[in-house]
Amino acid sequence: MDSKKEKIIKFIQMEEEDDDELFLVIVPAILECLNEEKRSEHTSEYTGAKKVKEILEGHENWCKSEFRIETRIFKETCNYLRHESLLRDTQGVTVEEQLGMFMYMISHNASNDRLKKAFQHSGETVLRHIRAVFNIIPTLTYRFLNLPTSNQTHPKIAMDPRFWSFFRIVLVLSTAHMCLSQLQKRKPPYRNRKGTLSQNVMVAYDFNLNFTFISCGWEGSASDAGVLQSAISKGFQVPEGKFYLVDGGYANAPQFRAPYQGVRYHIAEFRRRSSRRREYADHKELFNHHHALLRNHIDW
Repeated sequence: MDSKKEKIIKFIQMEEEDDDELFLVIVPAILECLNEEKRSEHTSEYTGAKKVKEILEGHENWCKSEFRIETRIFKETCNYLRHESLLRDTQGVTVEEQLGMFMYMISHNASNDRLKKAFQHSGETVLRHIRAVFNIIPTLTYRFLNLPTSNQTHPKIAMDPRFWSFFRIVLVLSTAHMCLSQLQKRKPPYRNRKGTLSQNVMVAYDFNLNFTFISCGWEGSASDAGVLQSAISKGFQVPEGKFYLVDGGYANAPQFRAPYQGVRYHIAEFRRRSSRRREYADHKELFNHHHALLRNHIDW
């Protein structure tokens, strides 16, 4: 019995000695790593501030290429955001650079790592300022996107006999699939019928090429009708006395005029006909052709 106790005690002592030896090896290695001088990631003299300054003071095409916006409009936007206290200069990052990072990101589908390299800021700084610009978008939306109040028919319709017989007071509603990048685990809902990743964006606009409503964020797999119903539930309204032209992805309703289903609609289909043969098969085909011509004015 005593021999068993001695063996157990000896085994414990051996384990403790092994732990002590391991401890003596690990601790110095850890201390060496802690004392190692950190190497700065942002060593370029071409900082984000210099980058934005050079773009804004250089050729006008530079701003269009890097930020997809004209230099004058970029500067006026920065002045407006600063004057309205929507964005403010912070230590080391001006409003111009904040907007520049945001526009560069959405123009080039730039990742956080790419923004860090381009503007020589930490990932936390980049993310914080990108979020700041995102957060003011709802405010800008309510200030600049307004539904038209006039019931006057647009001259394009009133002066064209092809449209005046069918469409008196009209706006246009359309959807577009915007390509995006997404984490692997979140990709399935964003995969559209073409197999690519996108978000389904619904926009409403008038014939002066002014956007009057935007609904974004829906997955690419979402139907157009589903996006419209969601927008209506969240406050989207058709102005009294008006209606929207919509494509075949929507249901025909008093306030939404869709083309006839199963009838020739696209402009190219009508162009293939002989120039001498202008008659239509029936009133449905006539309506669809004029419907397509009117939407084609601003739909692309």
